[in-house]
Amino acid sequence: MRREVLEAMLPYLSEHWGNPSSIHRSGRRARQGLDESRETVAMLLGAKPREIVFTSGGTEADNLAISGVAWASSARGRHIVTTAIEHKAVLQECALLERHGFEITYLGVDRDGLVDPEAVAAAITERTVLVSVIAANNEVGTIQPIAEIGSICRARRVAFHVDAVQAAPFQPIDVNVWQADLVSLSGHKLYGPKGIGALFVRQGTAMVPLLQGGAQERQRRAGTENVAGAVGLAAAFALQAELATMTAESERLSGLRDALLTGLTAIPGVRRTGHPERRLPNSASVVIEGIEGGDLVAALDLEGIEASTGSACTTGSVEPSHVLLAMGIDPERARGSLRLTLGRENTAIDIEATIEAVGRAVVRLREAAPAPEPAQVPAAMSGAPSV
Repeated sequence: MRREVLEAMLPYLSEHWGNPSSIHRSGRRARQGLDESRETVAMLLGAKPREIVFTSGGTEADNLAISGVAWASSARGRHIVTTAIEHKAVLQECALLERHGFEITYLGVDRDGLVDPEAVAAAITERTVLVSVIAANNEVGTIQPIAEIGSICRARRVAFHVDAVQAAPFQPIDVNVWQADLVSLSGHKLYGPKGIGALFVRQGTAMVPLLQGGAQERQRRAGTENVAGAVGLAAAFALQAELATMTAESERLSGLRDALLTGLTAIPGVRRTGHPERRLPNSASVVIEGIEGGDLVAALDLEGIEASTGSACTTGSVEPSHVLLAMGIDPERARGSLRLTLGRENTAIDIEATIEAVGRAVVRLREAAPAPEPAQVPAAMSGAPSV
């Protein structure tokens, strides 16, 4: 978290501690901080303050967008269009709706992870109530043609949700250019605090709240607001969204990312994943033959390099990333995925050190891997007597 963000939050963790729904002095002061934060986020999105709902993070924002609109529109239709490479916060919520009688269309992508807008148009029917597409994939960094998809949805009068959690730190967002009705954000991706997010909900979009209770957030999200978190999210978003700063940092990170990918793909058996150009400036992802991604992440951690893999360990088994599988990558190769993301503090020295560390670790892991078992030859073919 940026120090400026922490400094903006501190008064709301100590002095202005009141409940923003209260009418006493400390409550009114907390409400002022909440309102100002809402105005800041709205301004940065090209929205109105009343269209911003603060949530506990990107996951809740996605859940609220999907189920909130689906249930509010269920009398008109029960069909949702999304993609096979969405964040689990979208996919799991869609799976839940399927169990309640909704029909979900999961669109495929090409080998670079791109969604075809024409496929979106073809999937929409008269029963479609929502389209949800991630702005930039959280694993491979591929950036989608959101404005084009938004235009299709607007022409067909279908609500359009965009998960912009990963994209918001690196590209200006205008909900009107995107023609989006719902946009999800998360504080910690913007160098803000964890546990706070926001959902843009275009005025006039019907929504059923997930949380029941008080009338907070214009009755769209019950519960006492996280004022300090909202202040932190707004401060972080404002700092990150300064156009000149955002452009310069994106160019710097793109150079580091390209150097990292060049060095990694020079290692035998390493291949880039994601679009070569339409990708986030901080995102480098590869698949590596002959290793397990989790083993590589552990090896890098011992060298002080914090990485992640597209694989998820569940009850002792390793499942390849659903994103990589949707991109047509072989399951065995997908198990050797490595995800590296860059940030404000990274330098060219870090890139060189990481390339060297990955190279050493890959050699060690391949040498330590058990040799494949020889194919079993039927006894009759081996010359041994058959029994």
